[in-house]
Amino acid sequence: MHNKSKQFLKPLFLLLVVAISALACHQERDGIPVIGFVDAFQDDTMAKARQGFLDALEEGGYSTEAGTLSEIYRNAQGDIPTLTQIVQFMISREVDLIATCPSLSTITALQNTRDIPVFMMVSPVPAIMQVVNERGEAPPNLLGVGENLGYIDTSFSLIPHLLGKPADSLKVGLLFNQSEPQSVDARNRLQEIADREGVELTALPVNTSADVQLVTAALLNQGIDAFFAMPDNTIFAAFETILSACDEVGVPIFTSEAGLVARGAAAAYGADLYAWGRQTGEQVVKYLQQGDSEGLSWELVKLRRKVYRPDAASLYGLKIPDGYQPFGQ
Repeated sequence: MHNKSKQFLKPLFLLLVVAISALACHQERDGIPVIGFVDAFQDDTMAKARQGFLDALEEGGYSTEAGTLSEIYRNAQGDIPTLTQIVQFMISREVDLIATCPSLSTITALQNTRDIPVFMMVSPVPAIMQVVNERGEAPPNLLGVGENLGYIDTSFSLIPHLLGKPADSLKVGLLFNQSEPQSVDARNRLQEIADREGVELTALPVNTSADVQLVTAALLNQGIDAFFAMPDNTIFAAFETILSACDEVGVPIFTSEAGLVARGAAAAYGADLYAWGRQTGEQVVKYLQQGDSEGLSWELVKLRRKVYRPDAASLYGLKIPDGYQPFGQ
């Protein structure tokens, strides 16, 4: 083909690509809402929140299978620059809303947009995320479901009852990510509770999941009676490493995240992540049905569960109080 023909066809080809892209975008938005879902980590526990979110949307009449919803899903795999790029991509696509899981996704979304509604899940309340203004007000585009630290108090205080031992005879260990504000806040809060109740608390910092194996070994070498798994993204990502190390020396794991019992923790009192995602999804359904956020605001988690593993209860001689459900029921 002659060079002149090539030069003539090239702009025609580019125009065709642009036209097809515009048509696809128009078809995608032709009465169908487009949502962006931003995951910061690949994690089986947090994945339950997204499943609950999608199930609530489907029950409300919105699903990709039925053609009543278009979802753009991205997972940053724990990489912060990638997370920022994902959020900016969602904004460039002019999605109708951004769903975020967990707190790092929520914070990143809020740092990049004040126009697109952000529906959070597996995130603490705005004050803990440090996203409020000088008057203590959350960003007006923040919606979805958050959690405070009150339930952590209860889940930690239940450890002596579960072990059937006096609080002042127990040594409890935990890991916390010193680069995550909510993790530091939770650690400080637990230290206050431990001091008040007489529990000896040993807390060691970790920066990444790659540090967990070594730091967990150091923690276990201090002779702890129990490990407390906090709501921390690093703990979620490396939980099996912690579980293996604790099992090897006979140390039970207690937690404030009910989903971690499915992965091997002995007992938990805290939010059910599937239900958490459903609650956020139900709010999104209302938003999509009415076409705006009138009457909607971020809200607290409604459902918390007390669950335990019968095999762990038997192995460690746990005293299971009333109100706890065996895992799987």
